[in-house]
Amino acid sequence: MSIRINLHKTHRQYTGGKETVDVSGNTVGECLRDLVSQYPEIEKEIFDKKGNLLSVLEIYLNGVSAYPDELKKAVKDGDGIHLLTMLAGG
Repeated sequence: MSIRINLHKTHRQYTGGKETVDVSGNTVGECLRDLVSQYPEIEKEIFDKKGNLLSVLEIYLNGVSAYPDELKKAVKDGDGIHLLTMLAGG
């Protein structure tokens, strides 16, 4: 099963500049863990030390917000996950 993760620009430095990465899994959480297995440095940008999703991330599954319980959302072959970072500044 192939799921495509679309990465926010701030995460692309961990994937050698790739905008998208193909992963596998049955849930969003499994897909993100597969992403981390391919690019271990990205883990600190996605998960806290307890393995929870960082609060600054927004996840969309096929263009629809996956909130709440993002990591438990089921995925199927051909789905797309968008991983976005909420930025603040002035």
